Amino acid sequence: MNQAPTQTPTQTPTQTPTQPQPQPPQAASIVADRIKRIKLSPSVAARAIIAELREQGRRIIDLTIGEPDFSTPEHIRQAATAAMNRGETKYPPAQGTVALRKAARTHLLEATGVDYPAARIIVSTGAKQVIFNGLAATLNEGDEVLIPAPFWVSYPDMVLVNSGVPVTVPTTPATDYKLTPEALERAITPRTKWLMMNAPSNPTGSVYTADELRGLTAVLERHPHVWLMTDDIYARLNFTDAPTVHPLQVAPALAARTLVVNGVSKAYAMTGWRIGYGAGPDELIKAMAILQSQSTSGASSVSQAAALEALSGPQDCVTEFARVFRERRDLAVAELSGTPGLAIVVPQGAFYVFPDCSGLLGKRTPAGDVIRTDTDLTHYLLREAGVAVIDGHAYGAPGTFRLSFAASLDDIRQGCAGIREACAKLV
Repeated sequence: MNQAPTQTPTQTPTQTPTQPQPQPPQAASIVADRIKRIKLSPSVAARAIIAELREQGRRIIDLTIGEPDFSTPEHIRQAATAAMNRGETKYPPAQGTVALRKAARTHLLEATGVDYPAARIIVSTGAKQVIFNGLAATLNEGDEVLIPAPFWVSYPDMVLVNSGVPVTVPTTPATDYKLTPEALERAITPRTKWLMMNAPSNPTGSVYTADELRGLTAVLERHPHVWLMTDDIYARLNFTDAPTVHPLQVAPALAARTLVVNGVSKAYAMTGWRIGYGAGPDELIKAMAILQSQSTSGASSVSQAAALEALSGPQDCVTEFARVFRERRDLAVAELSGTPGLAIVVPQGAFYVFPDCSGLLGKRTPAGDVIRTDTDLTHYLLREAGVAVIDGHAYGAPGTFRLSFAASLDDIRQGCAGIREACAKLV
């Protein structure tokens, strides 16, 4: 009897449990943590919207610009050309040419009353770099820097990137946005390293009197561990009919712990030439010079030749620029006066108006959108009126915005009229 072939059951091979494969390590961000703590310029978002609206064919009046709209004066440009023709196109000294530092010495003596020898003066690629280098050369982890608000947007971020702690000291319209001795006293701690001052101010245009400075310097004299940094870039654009008073003029002893910062960008319409200079105690300037020698090295040789002519040549252009800006200031203030929901402190210098717009917050646009913040308002003004301004929270002052009058009289007149009409539509 034939038997059916035996069926061999299908064998299922033994399954070895899959072992988890080692995963490659997640790539860490290349960006340093300190860089992640800082932000882009507040004008970036505005510029994106401006570009979008211009692509649509909209005419946009841009009142965000923080630089003179004039050309660099002819005699300064000629000096740069002459320097190039002489072959002054090689590496300059890292601390700046001796000739330019001597010219800065003359201006510093007039502005501060302190005679700084050339060795105690440094030339950098803009006043901004002087400030940055001053912070980088002095701040240790956790050191505090007092910054009166409203402030120029870069101050806190420059402190942060150099491991310091920016401490905002609020001011109010009641004091014309100027720091008071009482507020300064309250803000100082054992960790305070610097007080930063900027007058005339960006963004408020505030200018201190001699008496006001005496009150502030008296506080600093009681706290010898606190250094003073003065950003004097707008000092020559003063509409008070009197020269800007410097803290060192009322308290010369503070020169031993003061960094004075200035440059040629605003007063001489030389923003793109990138020349600033600083003056201070020997130890500080030497440290800043070492830092600069290992980073940017010297500022452009051609730009330094131009700056030399700016400081040592005819000064009529500065007087004329200040006159024009004062005329524009008067127009902007007149045009904005009476605008519903805006309160204006008349700026005494620089080229900005800084309206308080808190009276408009909570109101609705014609489209029914609620204006909750100053950013909402600036976006509304841009889309409704075709006028670009910068929201105040970027300057440490929520409920405000900054308007630059470094623009033509027509743009100022039309831009302010557009703002006034758009604000009147809010309910």
